[in-house]
Amino acid sequence: MTSPPKATTRTWIGLAVLVLPLLLITIDGTVLIMALPAISAELSPTGTEQLWMIDIYSLVLAGLLVAMATVGDRFGRRRNLLIGAVLFTMASVLGALATAPWMLIGARALLGVGGAFMMPSTLSLVRNMFLDRQQRRYAMAVWGAMASVGAAAGPIVGGWIIETFSWQAAFLMNIPVMVVLLILGPALLPESRNPDLHRIDLPSVLLSFVGLIGVVYGIKTLTGDEGPALGVAAVVIGLIAIGLFVRRQLVLPTPLMDVRLFKIRYFRGAVVTDVLSIFAMVGALVALVQFLQLVLGLSPLQASVWLMPQALMAATAAFVAAALVKRFLPAYVIALGLTIAVSGFVLTAFLTPASSPVLVGASLVLVSLGAGMGLTLSNDIIMSSVKPERAGQAAATSETAYEIGMTLGTAVLGGVLVSWYTRTVLAGSHAMDLTAGLTERVSSTLAEALLVAAELGGDSGAAIVELSRSAFTEAITVTGLAGAGVMAFAAIWSLVTLRGASAHQDLAAEHEREDRLEHEH
Repeated sequence: MTSPPKATTRTWIGLAVLVLPLLLITIDGTVLIMALPAISAELSPTGTEQLWMIDIYSLVLAGLLVAMATVGDRFGRRRNLLIGAVLFTMASVLGALATAPWMLIGARALLGVGGAFMMPSTLSLVRNMFLDRQQRRYAMAVWGAMASVGAAAGPIVGGWIIETFSWQAAFLMNIPVMVVLLILGPALLPESRNPDLHRIDLPSVLLSFVGLIGVVYGIKTLTGDEGPALGVAAVVIGLIAIGLFVRRQLVLPTPLMDVRLFKIRYFRGAVVTDVLSIFAMVGALVALVQFLQLVLGLSPLQASVWLMPQALMAATAAFVAAALVKRFLPAYVIALGLTIAVSGFVLTAFLTPASSPVLVGASLVLVSLGAGMGLTLSNDIIMSSVKPERAGQAAATSETAYEIGMTLGTAVLGGVLVSWYTRTVLAGSHAMDLTAGLTERVSSTLAEALLVAAELGGDSGAAIVELSRSAFTEAITVTGLAGAGVMAFAAIWSLVTLRGASAHQDLAAEHEREDRLEHEH
């Protein structure tokens, strides 16, 4: 058997260009976390609007990833990448010009559309550019490192930009990078497509989008104060749409998403590991970044300094995993990484309103190191489980898992954070003799509570500050322990489902052999 061709210098330069949009897409998933206090002061969004500002981007991105991956497979992955760059640029301009919460939410949604065009192309092009397994593992390590760095660096970039300029600059920073991609992409990136695909099934696009939005909106509603009826109805509608989507994919000659890929044990195990890991990691990031600013009182730039070790660790983790997997099976390295992340979540149990930012930094470093190790290898397993012509479908599934994890992490763990804070503040505010309007403002978000405290001043303001910061710290501890439980389950799941997968064998060929033997029997 002839060995697959090695990547050339031009291919590696193309990879450098390819990770530029990936870096921005992941940065934009978390960049507004640091900007929330500044946005709250200028646009006065409600607590629910704040959550939508963060996760509408990931929600739209996840809802369209599968459809856009199929479009890229059919019409060209490089073409999709460049179309997405144009949309991303337009959305960035609109976000910078937003003067109301709904405008900002709309701009973030359009950013999600642009990201959905680009993100599947980044991973599927890596799969097609690097055919040698050893080289592809290191290319995937670079891809994973950039994804992790982007998620980790979002708040850091946001903190620096907000301190130096304004929150609007968090949108404008996207434009120069997109221009570079539009200039260099056509010259350095090869076009690739799947010639077997003939059409895009629009009902499948609609069902996948309705299903995801229904489930996430329902969860957000259930963790809020709107009452259970609407939330339950939305979840039920979403699950029905997802069920119909899966059923339709099984009968279509060219499905929008090849759900049969989940019959591959390693593929299935790695995708679920991704969802659970990102779910927990994003929940921790949302909570702890706000703790640095709103509880400890650090400026955005000061807070970003304490996040830098996390970003460096996120970049390092992918290469640590690539080195360890030379000696140990991927399942063991992934489980080790996720166990390290659990220890980072456990540290949140020791937080108090007077804690040092060192404790927050240590927690985030452990979470980033552990989750980064796991995500690098699980992504490699996902992409190595399929043949190159199915790379678009595998990439879409992997990135959909990433965005679903991010969206649900923000919705569920962010919802737990807000809900626990609100409940605790309401319980402690009865003795303060506040008006109903002030009580509602204080219990909505910590940022709003601090504004009320500044308005009142004196003993009443000081009491509100103490109550709200204590309530938020308690909510972070509850959220952190919930994240630890999710990450621990992910470690056990990966150990069970990925055991036997080798970093050196052709997983796609192994699956074909198993499938052939099954049919023969």
